[in-house]
Amino acid sequence: MMWPFHKWTCWLSVHLWCLFGGLSSALVTRNSRPNIVLLMADDLGVGDVCCYGNNTVSTPNIDRLASEGVRLTQHLAAASVCTPSRTAFLTGRYPVRSGMASPFNLNRVLTWLGGSGGLPTNETTFAKLLQHRGYRTGLIGKWHQGLSCASRNDHCYHPLNHGFDYFYGLPFGLLSDCQASRTPELHRWLRIKLWMSTAVLGLVPVLLLVPKYARWFPVPWKVLLALGLLAFLFFVAWYSSYGFTRRWNCILMRNHDIVQQPLREGRVTSLLLKEALAFIDRYKRGPFLLFVSFLHVHTPLITKEKFVGHSKYGLYGDNVEEMDWMVGRILEALDRERLSNHTLVYFTSDNGGRLEVQEGGAQLGGSNGVYKGGKGMGGWEGGIRVPGIFRWPTVLEAGKVIDEPTSLMDIYPTLSYVGGGILPQDRVIDGRNLMPLLEGRVSHSDHEFLFHYCGVYLHTARWHQKDCATVWKVHYVTPKFSPDGADACYGSGICSCSGDVTYHDPPLLFDISRDPSEARPLSPDNEALFGSVVKKIEAAIKEHRRTLTPVPQQFSVFNTIWKPWLQPCCGTFPFCGCDKEDDILSTAW
Repeated sequence: MMWPFHKWTCWLSVHLWCLFGGLSSALVTRNSRPNIVLLMADDLGVGDVCCYGNNTVSTPNIDRLASEGVRLTQHLAAASVCTPSRTAFLTGRYPVRSGMASPFNLNRVLTWLGGSGGLPTNETTFAKLLQHRGYRTGLIGKWHQGLSCASRNDHCYHPLNHGFDYFYGLPFGLLSDCQASRTPELHRWLRIKLWMSTAVLGLVPVLLLVPKYARWFPVPWKVLLALGLLAFLFFVAWYSSYGFTRRWNCILMRNHDIVQQPLREGRVTSLLLKEALAFIDRYKRGPFLLFVSFLHVHTPLITKEKFVGHSKYGLYGDNVEEMDWMVGRILEALDRERLSNHTLVYFTSDNGGRLEVQEGGAQLGGSNGVYKGGKGMGGWEGGIRVPGIFRWPTVLEAGKVIDEPTSLMDIYPTLSYVGGGILPQDRVIDGRNLMPLLEGRVSHSDHEFLFHYCGVYLHTARWHQKDCATVWKVHYVTPKFSPDGADACYGSGICSCSGDVTYHDPPLLFDISRDPSEARPLSPDNEALFGSVVKKIEAAIKEHRRTLTPVPQQFSVFNTIWKPWLQPCCGTFPFCGCDKEDDILSTAW
């Protein structure tokens, strides 16, 4: 029986719509600018997440991202501590190029909000690139890239001067100093020495009273008063900064305004999550870039009561699981607003887990899995290998795993590509666009060589030999672990970049593709290619150094000391303090 003409027309129209409409939908998703959500943990070890092999901590929401997206197994930070690592992440460049790497062991990250160093204003972040392309950009959480240059409120390094339309969070970061009941973290051993020096100076005039009253020899009162004044001034000079670290560094800001000083750490998780969800709701019509920079899992491991005792790995595991719950809430918001298919979500950590953090014999740092070393340890794999997960439904294949060297610096050109930005042509960009690799259009990373710095010192270099997929790694410098036989620098609290280190000539050579834990160093005796590999890497280092140009050092002695005239203050300095946040949060928290 023949169908009437109008039924044939209807049937054909429906099928054509299904064919070309569906195709059009896919093309729009890929070719239009997606929303972008970046999730960065603080000091999370690559071995702390279930999808990377952990079986003591539950991370269902991060695992969901991995199962629905692409997981990178050789994702690398450009530094093993936070400030330079985040600089490289934001700019796509090695931190030495912008002066954001330290020549000192004491100040390897920015240490004071009242300091004058920070991410230079001539650096262009990915937020600024996308802002120029019409994105609404927001940063919720930790910044730690400096604040002011010359005066308290110039805020030259503030996130709003680096491409973010909205900022809510900590311009510094979370420290153990932020919780009054915790052992101070910032320059702990230096503070102990300063206390001892103060005690010695204070005892000198007291001891001189003995010969004075015993009439052994005359001691003028002016001398005693001068020595007492010297001891007092010495105490005031250092205690005015270190004695008030919680009030000076632990503050909460909304845009340029301080809303809490000092930070009320028990509420900060709820406030940050509330702001992240509000940003998504406010700009859901897009396109938007949201960078959620978690305070988790840095000490003091502030964790809501409902998560305490929740994991099998103590307070640290509880803190990881709380962060995973926050990730879940953000993903739920994207699902609820039907934004998931049009949003690129990325999860990572700024560096590996810190091994030296302990309390009462309990480990308060993370796990770096099979990889040697941890935070602050130069080029050892445990300090620089981090989780790397991308999810973009309809564009990236679900459940895909890529075992190729990639870098946090790659996020910069990748976001520029997907957001329609134009990379700066007046500077070297060390990152590479990851989209061809993520989409499967190429099978190898564009990185042939990667260089691993500890402060301003090149400790390690990596060569990805593409013709056979081998990854070679040489160490010219390694930290000295303490005590002897340990796997970290427990004696000093963090490993040194120079001085108390071991220099290797010839360098240590590892085949990371076969020995990822760096347990079996190669030598000319057991590796026929030893000489040619070292020579190839040394030639690459020489070429890399030719591309470096002198820049102002943001970690100079002057830039890194605390300056009262730069100290952010809510109220009248030095009596700073306020809490402008509502006392009652939504019942959702």
